[in-house]
Amino acid sequence: MVFLGTNGWYDTQTGNTICILIRTTDYEIILDAGNGLHKLDRYINEGSGKPAYLFLSHFHLDHIIGLHTLNKFNFQYGLNICGPTGTRRALKIFVNDPFTAPLSQLPFSVNIYELPKETSKLPFKVEAEELNHQSLTLGYRYELEGKVISYCPDTGFCENAIHLARSSDLLIAECAYKSGQSSESWPHLNPETAARIARAAGARSLALVHFDAEIYQTLGERKESEGVARKIFENAFVTADDMEIDLL
Repeated sequence: MVFLGTNGWYDTQTGNTICILIRTTDYEIILDAGNGLHKLDRYINEGSGKPAYLFLSHFHLDHIIGLHTLNKFNFQYGLNICGPTGTRRALKIFVNDPFTAPLSQLPFSVNIYELPKETSKLPFKVEAEELNHQSLTLGYRYELEGKVISYCPDTGFCENAIHLARSSDLLIAECAYKSGQSSESWPHLNPETAARIARAAGARSLALVHFDAEIYQTLGERKESEGVARKIFENAFVTADDMEIDLL
């Protein structure tokens, strides 16, 4: 697993906006398409021989801005883009003239799936649930090679996040706010609420991502939130761009 981008909102010296690569024996799975997406070809090349699946959680720009770099890649088996209801309509607008190269002109085929309605069309087990955010946002639960990985991006504390994270080997959860911060109008997690989700779900480990670029201006500030999270959930850690982990 490679954390290509770990910032929320915009790029800074701490990193690019959110994008995570999960490499399995049979598939390349990409979580969100922030500016970290442009680094994907450091890990995937034309000869990788694995189908690629890109999961979009929602359409805020820090989660889709990297789509304008898609024409630098050449996915050998095409690209499968999965997202919430409305994904086809949103991509037809955003990944199109005059903003960027249209999907139809990319050097590979693109298939689009809207979840959860079309989940059964995917070749591995995925569960999608709506999270608590300002606009329609999906969280995901993947069962891959005997492991469960849960992804809860932009959200406030909610039961669906706990449901997706239940007994997972790894919960990847956002941590846009610092300790004690919250907003009812723009829900996000802080280290305490992310850790509470992991603890309530019985997850094995918690990776914190999507640190608001305005709030977290240094990597040291992320480490401070790691300490806060570990007081509630011991096996929590913060991520940084280009961090690689093996889920054994």
